[in-house]
Order: sequence, then structure tokens, then C-alpha cells
Amino acid sequence: MGSRKLKISAVDLFCGVGGLTYGLKQAGIDVVAGIDNDGSCRYAYEKNCGAEFIEADIREVEASDIAALLDDDSDLTMLAGCAPCQPFSDLTKKHKPSQQTDSRWPLLDEFARLAEEIQPDIVSMENVPQLASTKIYEKFHAALERNKYVVHSKIVQCADYGIPQSRRRLVLIATRDPSLKLNISFNLSANFDAYRKPAKSVRDAIGKLPPIKAGEINHKDPLHSSSKLSSLNKKRIAASKQKGAWHDWPKELLPDCFKRPSGASYTAVYGRMSWDDPSPTITTQFDNYGSGRFGHPEQNRALSLREGALLQTFPKGFDFQNPQTSMSRRKIATHIGNAVPPELGEIIGESIFESTIHWQKFFAEKPYKTLQRLPLHKVQAPVVHRALHF
Repeated sequence: MGSRKLKISAVDLFCGVGGLTYGLKQAGIDVVAGIDNDGSCRYAYEKNCGAEFIEADIREVEASDIAALLDDDSDLTMLAGCAPCQPFSDLTKKHKPSQQTDSRWPLLDEFARLAEEIQPDIVSMENVPQLASTKIYEKFHAALERNKYVVHSKIVQCADYGIPQSRRRLVLIATRDPSLKLNISFNLSANFDAYRKPAKSVRDAIGKLPPIKAGEINHKDPLHSSSKLSSLNKKRIAASKQKGAWHDWPKELLPDCFKRPSGASYTAVYGRMSWDDPSPTITTQFDNYGSGRFGHPEQNRALSLREGALLQTFPKGFDFQNPQTSMSRRKIATHIGNAVPPELGEIIGESIFESTIHWQKFFAEKPYKTLQRLPLHKVQAPVVHRALHF
């Protein structure tokens, strides 16, 4: 086997347009398919990631469906994914969601179910840090440990790894010893720390894009387009400073809510980004000037769709929209904001390969075929059979 990387066959759950898949593939992981219930992600996922997109509700997916996708001749198998994070975010928790009213809460349970039934060698999950303090995460963690996974997790600040964005994320990687006998050493913090890089700024990411006005579309790159602004918001952004807030405005420009004492806490709303710092977290509302610090550092407009994508570390050539169909800018912004930054996905992939160094000698000395492991084509869902045909 020499020093080659082990072949890892993976499926990406909740794949969206493929930020995580793209990054994992850049690291060398063979992501064969992504599953998501939003069919509008299909074009971007398949066009850019070169993997199959399967439109399906994860609650209707059987273990055997996924096992059929994984390469039976790979060295290792992997399930990866980022369950929708909105139920666990600070903003959503502030409005007191419940497992009874938000249908997205059980999706992490479905991730655990598939991991238990398939028992891949590696499970990787990325989400908001707030998830770590929930009961549903405790259940997910316990399910993995019950199935003999060693679970490693770390809260990372994306800006510490050369991503031009302040974005804190919970990264979990669980490894299941393929021989069930090896002493696997995996230090997630050390693995991630190996990929630390100097911070990149907003200028580094978007500073060379041609200027556009509010509501304008760049003729060479239709994704480099910004939302329209009302005449009042044009005056507000013209009065805004980098790193500043609405406190910089003349009083006549203030919304009524900011004139009340309770408005003092909204320090980032209607703010401009700073050229020389990483951007704030890119959310699904990044193209809306009034939804956060999403004003361009010097142009009087909100971020363009392309700028949001670049700050998320999608490559400039990443194609989000099928030219043969129409898609609203709101939908594209949602796709971009919901994505795992591809460069974070690549670091996750490289960190996984770093851990497999400990398995290299074993695979070189003992062919993988001899391991006592249930062949993937024999995996069956043990209790509930969900008829689903890809």
C-alpha cells in the first residue's frame, strides 16, 4: 500500500449545495452522493461536486439505501453531515422553539439511527456550538459511544484556519476501529491545529471584485449582484462607517425601535463590514442590509451573492444556478448561508486522513477484506423498513 491515502467512501447527509462535500473531496475523500430534501440544491451539488444528488427526506431513508451507495471495495466508509442548525442557534433559542413545534429537531436522531445501522468506520458532523448543550446532542453522542465509536469534538473558530469569516462551529469526528482491536490514537485538537493559518480579511476575499451599485447585476458574473435598497436605506448606509452602527446616523434616519432603550442592544444591524477584519458569520440573510453587519465596507449596498459565497470560501467558479431555470436570489442566499464553508470541510477531511495514519500499517499488513465486518450490501434497517428507491 505504500504511503498512499486510504480510500474513504462517504455519503453526505443534509448536503445542501455541497459545501461540505466539495471540501471533503478536495481533501481526497470519495463522497459518492449527497442526500437532501431540497431539490433546488441538485444542480449546484452535481455540477460542482461531481457526485450524485438524492432528493429525499432523511426520515424515509433506510440504512440499506445508503449502504448501496458506499463503495464496498473502499478501505473505510464514512457518514458526514450537518443537520439543519436553525433549531439550535442563539436567535432561534431566544424565541423558545420546542421539539414539538420544530420538525427539524429529530433530524439528528435520524443521523444517529443511520450511523447505528450502517456502522461506518467514520462519522463526521458539523453544527453550531449551541448544539453541544442540548439533550439531543447528548443522545447522538451516547448512541455513537454505544456502538464502540471513540468520539472527538471541538469548537473551532473558522477565522483561525484562514477562512475570512468569524464563524464558530462544533466539529465532531467519531472513529470506529475497523478491526475492533487496534488502539487508535486521535487528537482532534492537534489535528486541527496543524491547519491553523493567519486570519484572512474581507479585503483578501472580495477586495478585487468590480464595484456595483445597490440593485445592480455585474454583466460578467450574474451572481455578483446586490439587492435593491429603499431611498431611506441608501441614506442610512451612506451615513454608516466601517465597524460602526446606527449610532453614527443622524437622528432622523433612526427607526422608531432604535429610539427606545431596548434598541441599544442591536449594535450590528445595518452595520458595515471592515475591510481589514474577517466578516461576521454569513447567514442566510447576508444579502439583506438590515439583517446584520452585511453592508459592503465602502460601497453603499449590501453584500452581493458572489461576495457572500467567497466569504464562505466557495471558489469563484462555483455555479449555484442552472442557466436553464430561474431561482430567486433569496433561495440562492439561503443555499450559500446554510452551507458548511468548503475550506472547513477540507480541513475536516485532512484531519480525518491524519487520523488514518495510525491505520496505514495495519492495512498494509492485513488486507481489509479479512476484517470481520458486515459487508455493506447486507446492511438492513433492523426495525422500521422505509421503502425508498433512489
